[in-house]
Formats: sequence, structure tokens, C-alpha cells
Amino acid sequence: MAPDPAPNRPLPSEVSGYRILPISLPPLPTYPVSATHYLYLRPHEPKLPTPAAARSLFLVNVPFDSTELHLKRLLSVQLGLPSGRIEEVQLEENKRIVEDKEAPAVNPKQEKKGRKRKRSSDRVTIEELNGTALPATWDRELRTKGRTAIVVFVDRLSLEAAYKAAKKAQQSGTIPIWGEGMEGNVPPLGIARYVKHCKLQYPNRDQVLEAVNLYMTEFAAREAAQVRLQAHKRQVPDEDGFITVTRGGRTGPARQDAAPELALTQKNKQKGLEDFYRFQTREKKKAKAMELMRKFESDKEKVQKMRERRGMFRVGPFRDCLSLQT
Repeated sequence: MAPDPAPNRPLPSEVSGYRILPISLPPLPTYPVSATHYLYLRPHEPKLPTPAAARSLFLVNVPFDSTELHLKRLLSVQLGLPSGRIEEVQLEENKRIVEDKEAPAVNPKQEKKGRKRKRSSDRVTIEELNGTALPATWDRELRTKGRTAIVVFVDRLSLEAAYKAAKKAQQSGTIPIWGEGMEGNVPPLGIARYVKHCKLQYPNRDQVLEAVNLYMTEFAAREAAQVRLQAHKRQVPDEDGFITVTRGGRTGPARQDAAPELALTQKNKQKGLEDFYRFQTREKKKAKAMELMRKFESDKEKVQKMRERRGMFRVGPFRDCLSLQT
């Protein structure tokens, strides 16, 4: 919203390539004064051309209470054009920009290669799972001032007609009233908005349970698909004949009953590799020398004990042997 220009100073038709479309904000019960808001629009020219850019209109400084219905009605019925010629309205805070859906694939050779490879996160957030969000606590979204929007028309002719109608309205001094004829089509503002918000903060238990179950089901499905994809990458070589190294190893976590078999298989694989490295040969010779030294010391102690017992054994008389036999 901006103050009205001075009477002796006419309103320019364009500013920095943007067409100016003044709109009148109706008075409110809390502020019973009408005001003039200026909307700036021009044909959409994104950095990456898309098929929808040729029939899109770029808007700047949309009102804070803008909705898709507001902009559709403003650029059609309130400018004297038939309705139904607007395909979609992309508000800035919706995070659904046309370029993201219809942008052409970027050539890998044109991408700048960094020195370090960044790891992509595999974590899935609630916003990424469509249709699994919790019940909303606001019935209408408000925006800060100065936001932008993209209006996609059904064809190029509809875009040109709306652009010319905005120019004609500005030159003739016709100022559309914001939200005129939309009573009952959008949620109200003021105290009614906060009363509705208070009710929506305590949703039904069945609604919350349904949203949580839907999210967990979708999350489990994506997680299982990710595991299958990684397992496929570990088994199938690429076009150069290499196996992709992924998190988790060549095999997944073994079950308790299959652990002995895996241990035996791993032990059999390591046979014949004891002397593969030089340090293994040195360690093996050292262990063998220590074992010989231990056996030598053990035999030495045995011989010493036998020498100490020599002469202590004495054979008794013959009659003693006979008495022992009887």
C-alpha cells in the first residue's frame, strides 16, 4: 500500500519495465478508511526459460491477504475479461514455482564442479510427503508486504489481453476494488479468523491418527524403496564396469541364525591370504620362534626335574614284593 499521488502529479504508466495497476483496499470496521494499493506486473522472464513462461505474468507487491481467488478475479472479471482464462496462480510462499516443475534438464558439463563432494541427505521430512501433513491450524494464509506471485494463463492471447486491460484501466483512472464480489468465498479476517484458529488447534483425534498413519505408511514405503535401490547398486555394475559403493556394505545386517554361516564363509574367503603382506610373514616367523622358545624352556624344566629325582628311587627286598603280591 502506498499514499495517493499528488493531484498535480500524474501516475506513471510504467516503472522499471513494470506496469502499474492501482487497486482500492476497502475500509474495515477497525480502520474505516479506504486506501490505494499499487500492484506491479510484467510478462514473466525467468532465468531458465520454460514452456509456461511465455504465458505467465509476474506480479510484485501483492496485498498481504492475497489468495488465488483474489488474483484470478482481479485479472479477469474486474478488468472486464471473461473468467476461466487463468490456469494457475503461484504465490511466493507456496514454494511451488513453475520453473521447478517444468525446468529443462541441465547439462552436466555446464555445472560447476566443486572441490569437495557434498553428500545428499536421505532424510524425508513431512513437507516432502504430499498429503501426509497434520491438520492445518489456520483457515487462511497471510503474507508479508512486498511479496510476488506468478499468474499462468491458458494461452498467450489471454496473457496479452489481461496486460492490455491493466494498461487501459490505469489510463482511464478505473481502480478495481480489492475483493469485490468475493464475500463468502474466502475465510473472513478479524476476530472470526482467530476464533476459527482456536477451534482448529484442537483437531479431532481420528484426523490426527489418520494423518500419522498415512505419514508412517508413506515413510516406510520410501525407506524400503531406498533400501532396494542401494541393494541394486551394490550388485549391478555401471556402464564402466564398476560397482557403486553405498552405505551398508555388500550385505545387509545378518540374522542371528545366519551369523555362524556368514562367519564361516568369511573365514574360508581369508584362507591363503595369511602371507599376503610382508608384515604377516614377519609376525608368523616371530610367533613360531616364540613357540619354539616356550617348548625349549618346558623341556628344560622337565630334564632338570628328572635329574633331581635320579637316585631317589630304590627297589626293596624280594620278600617285600612277594608280600605286596599276596
